[in-house]
Amino acid sequence: MISNKTILIADDDRAIRVVLDRALTGAGYNVKVADNGSTLWDWITSGKGDVVITDVRMPDIDGLDLVPQIRQIRPELKIIVMSAQSTLLTAVKAMERGAYEYLPKPFDLNELLKIIKRSLSSQKHVKSKNDLNEDDQLPLIGRSSAMQEIYRTIARLMSSDLTVMIMGESGTGKELVARALHDFGLRKNSPFVPINMAAIPRDLIEAELFGHEKGAFTGATSSAAGRFHQARGGTLFLDEIGDMPYDAQTRLLRVLQEGEYTTVGGQTSIKADVRIISATHRDLGELIRGGQFREDLFYRLNVVPMKLPPLRDRREDIGDLSRHFAEKAAKPGVKLKTITPDGIKTLEKHNWPGNIRELENLVHRVTALYTESTIGSEIIQQELSQTHLPVKNDGKESETLFAIAESYFRKYFKSKRGSLPAAGFYYRTMNEIEKPLISLTLEATRGNQVKAADVLGLNRNTLRKKIRDLNIEVFKGKSID
Repeated sequence: MISNKTILIADDDRAIRVVLDRALTGAGYNVKVADNGSTLWDWITSGKGDVVITDVRMPDIDGLDLVPQIRQIRPELKIIVMSAQSTLLTAVKAMERGAYEYLPKPFDLNELLKIIKRSLSSQKHVKSKNDLNEDDQLPLIGRSSAMQEIYRTIARLMSSDLTVMIMGESGTGKELVARALHDFGLRKNSPFVPINMAAIPRDLIEAELFGHEKGAFTGATSSAAGRFHQARGGTLFLDEIGDMPYDAQTRLLRVLQEGEYTTVGGQTSIKADVRIISATHRDLGELIRGGQFREDLFYRLNVVPMKLPPLRDRREDIGDLSRHFAEKAAKPGVKLKTITPDGIKTLEKHNWPGNIRELENLVHRVTALYTESTIGSEIIQQELSQTHLPVKNDGKESETLFAIAESYFRKYFKSKRGSLPAAGFYYRTMNEIEKPLISLTLEATRGNQVKAADVLGLNRNTLRKKIRDLNIEVFKGKSID
């Protein structure tokens, strides 16, 4: 490829300069490299360059401070910011100040070439907003490649009001991401209102969402505003959307299509001025195939999908997360604890079925219970062994569950004399075995609902709701042998 476009590069790392120079020259671009920001600024003020690639940390100038200065004198010039300081705050600052793209180091050269090509054919312009303070608390922690993609997505959505679907296991930080999308978005000065679908009785969800009029149902002694009203102008976060009743899904779809709603028992249409962010740990595709979730609603909510990685897939972040939680746990009367390198290595080897929430709980626990100023591998191992639910290999639990299912199947087919079951047999069967399945799990965890939720792969609020709806007695005796 032969190009008359010039790429300006500023980085104080010689190795980076050499690699970029060779790669971009080989791609047909004219390349100029500098080891400082002053030289880059001289080139820009003299009218040179079509694309700028700048590091954040340089000996004379902060690359982030340089971005708005470049935008002021040459607004057409595309700026790509790269940094080894790979945090959400860095990504957001770069985009807020007018950068075309942000790349955490190390990055893929092919990806950089695609970004340069796209920038040269794009008229994209991101207006600057008020700068963030260095003291702003980071809402998300982690430097892994998986988290870098999350940061970049959040930064790209700052000037957008698109609907976002956040998917991930329980404890991966879905609400933190939703809050970050709100806090760095167009509606940040208006309310962020969360609602957990699994924590609200099914027959009250519509009233919770849309509000109700006095006398609309038994117990409605006065009118009440719903979450859509509370979030007006801001963001409505629909957590555990997979647990939303089908009837309520139909009404939510109508709101998304028409942009207005009515209260339960009301007649007047109200404009729905909210941004919708939803989240789930469930497989919505499976729910759609089973007729439990509307496919058309899924596509309305899944405009921008975000998949959060489980902690076991981002083990390199465990050290940073642990230090953050240790600082957070230190309060008046509670000394700051330091987790040793061997302690961090032990944490990195754990599988973390409860994800970040489980790690945070462990760090808070060792901070409170131990007088040592440093927490090493031995203490970590001891705490993990006490809280980890042992997996038995004797097959007794599996045999018990299989016996329950087999007993139901044989009973059903015997009563029907071998005839095929009617439609919906799968879900009727699941309803029959769900109660003993949850009961056995609670028995195995000695009634610990948090552990039981992790074992079953359910959200804790979902499990509590099932215990209530199925009238399950929480086990308080000995665990099963």
